[in-house]
Amino acid sequence: MSSKVIKTGFIGPTSLAIAFSLVAAAACAQYPGQVAKKSKDTPDLRAIAVLEWTGDAGKPKTSRLVPITVYDGEALQDGNVYLARPQPMALAGEVEYELERNGQPIGLYDIKNAGQEQGLWVGYGAWKPLPSAKPAAPKPIVDDGFNPNDDKPVLHHKHTDASSKTGSDSGGDSDSSGQSGAHDPDRPTLHKKPGTADSSGSSTSPASDPDQPTLHKKDSGDSGNTGSAQSSDPNRPVLHKSTQASADSIDGEHTSSADPDRPRLLRGKPTGNGPDVQPSLMGLPQDMQQAVAVSDAKSRPEHPWSYTWANPDDEQKMKEAMEDIARQALGLKTPPAAPKHATARTHAKPTPPPEPIPLVDEKFHVFELAYGSGATLVLSAHTDGPPAQQKFVTLIAQPDLYGNALVLLKNVTDNAHLDETPRMRLVDAVDALADNRGELLFELRGASQRQFALYRVLRGTAEKIFVTGGGQYGVAPGE
Repeated sequence: MSSKVIKTGFIGPTSLAIAFSLVAAAACAQYPGQVAKKSKDTPDLRAIAVLEWTGDAGKPKTSRLVPITVYDGEALQDGNVYLARPQPMALAGEVEYELERNGQPIGLYDIKNAGQEQGLWVGYGAWKPLPSAKPAAPKPIVDDGFNPNDDKPVLHHKHTDASSKTGSDSGGDSDSSGQSGAHDPDRPTLHKKPGTADSSGSSTSPASDPDQPTLHKKDSGDSGNTGSAQSSDPNRPVLHKSTQASADSIDGEHTSSADPDRPRLLRGKPTGNGPDVQPSLMGLPQDMQQAVAVSDAKSRPEHPWSYTWANPDDEQKMKEAMEDIARQALGLKTPPAAPKHATARTHAKPTPPPEPIPLVDEKFHVFELAYGSGATLVLSAHTDGPPAQQKFVTLIAQPDLYGNALVLLKNVTDNAHLDETPRMRLVDAVDALADNRGELLFELRGASQRQFALYRVLRGTAEKIFVTGGGQYGVAPGE
């Protein structure tokens, strides 16, 4: 077997350092060694989800929670697959979500179990009310028996002064504490046991009254017994400390977890070991309602997204302008007015303009997505008629310098093209990146599937920053 010799050139200091770094990098890739722990500056995880339910808010008939995204401090991760073992971390048992509407909390939702619907994970749990602060209990009034209007004598504790600290100054006998008792010769005095020594080491004299009872200390028993004396009553029950570990969990986390370094979301208080909640909400019923759900281990201040108009009339003007744009996008043109036939004898009265064609299921929202950022308008509606012939429109706009509606995004589709261009249904505004700025959360509903997308409105644009499920849908028209 022959061997080949490969000639190499001179390796200088620079190239040697590069070669060493490459070798070290390869070694680290093969054996990473100890994984460094996260620093204290690493931001906490923040999960965003959507709660869907039927019935009344707070007491739903059926409900489920759809995970949307988890922000790990650097990027938005898909909440449906992030750290799935097998269910995603966003749906782990006892994870607690805070339900929000327009940035205001409306309740809590605790995850009990999770399952898959049409290949996607959803969570099932219970809606709980927000905890209310209990009023502080009034301090009890202690009756010490003192009445300033009562002239009866009251006994008080004796005040110790400097003259009573030594027995020589008072002229009477002193006890072991150095306080004189000669002021009251009839006052009973406790004497030490005969044969004991005082603090100076000298033996005290026997009590003057041999029939006076004497207080004795309890026998401690065997000096080698470190516990309490139990020989007096061997049948007396004794409480012992448990030999089991003092706690099976540390800071609320179970020590038997397979991965103790795995990050976790905010967990609610367990309510017991009752049966898991069974799946109850299936499909997309007509009366289904939606709300944003946020789980964050860090407490953050509330941030309402409602916008306050300087002139209340401006809101109605912007709404009418948005409705006109929506009608044009849907092809709902206002029919022309009837022609006027004026005569010389009679003056025709001006004919009022025809009523605009109504929009069905119209929803109009105004948000202030950041303090001082101005108004962000969202309008969605569809045409009337059979479901197969309905057309849908969703608009995102902002007022321009002249008070007109500047459209940032226009989504128009119909039932025949939902798989190509899904219908955009606004869920709410939510702070997904924990930067005190709101994003618009939309449901992208197609004919046979759906996704959720986050849009950030900034500098006159509406940009899609995240979509669940890998983004099967293309870019919406107008983006």
